[in-house]
Amino acid sequence: MSSSPHLNETIASCALFRDLSQEDCQDIIAAGRLIELQPGNFFFHQGEDSNMLYVIGSGLVKLSQVTNDGNQIIVDYFGPGEGLGIIMSLNERPYPLSAEAIEPSVAVGWSRETMLELMQDNSQLAINGMNMVGRRFLQLQNRFQELATQRVERRLARALMRLVRQFGRRVDEGILIDISISREDLAQMTGTNLYNVSRILSKWEAGGLITTGRKRITLIKAHDLVVMAEDIVPPGTTRNE
Repeated sequence: MSSSPHLNETIASCALFRDLSQEDCQDIIAAGRLIELQPGNFFFHQGEDSNMLYVIGSGLVKLSQVTNDGNQIIVDYFGPGEGLGIIMSLNERPYPLSAEAIEPSVAVGWSRETMLELMQDNSQLAINGMNMVGRRFLQLQNRFQELATQRVERRLARALMRLVRQFGRRVDEGILIDISISREDLAQMTGTNLYNVSRILSKWEAGGLITTGRKRITLIKAHDLVVMAEDIVPPGTTRNE
């Protein structure tokens, strides 16, 4: 497979390639194939056999799931350097989510058989894959705990903090979440409804914490949102104040 040096560098930044030599990274990337998708096309659909795994080189991918009652929820957004389908493919389980390109996206993909052969030849690659399984399990466990136990305002603050870590960019006003995301998207991510998200965002905007516009959110007082996200009690106050 032929790819640009910049693409190779982005792919190699994925946790799957941690502590591998540059030569090993190049060989593993060369064993994959280049995938290019336009917005609205899918890397995979929920329920399909997980026979491929990917690392994103450029673009933006939305991970969503249709629940048993037919509702769609947005689970996450992934960007350059992040893996798709790795956990399920290595465990030979069907994809539990759908992965849709929402911007023109480029990724490198490997069949399950190819990746397992590569892991047999490279123990560090295999260790990285196992570590990714463990980290993803903890992330999902934390997300389920959020939905089950945390109030909506805190869930929304935590969702914005995750998006800042992935897609935040410093601008004059503060930190811009540099992807197009609607209030309905945020409602799906946080397990609530559009009314609650709109009410909370409007309150935060009136309080000078954020600004919104054209499906973009800028954090003006990021520290205040961190306090909400982590449920930190400010000095001199009690949790009930």
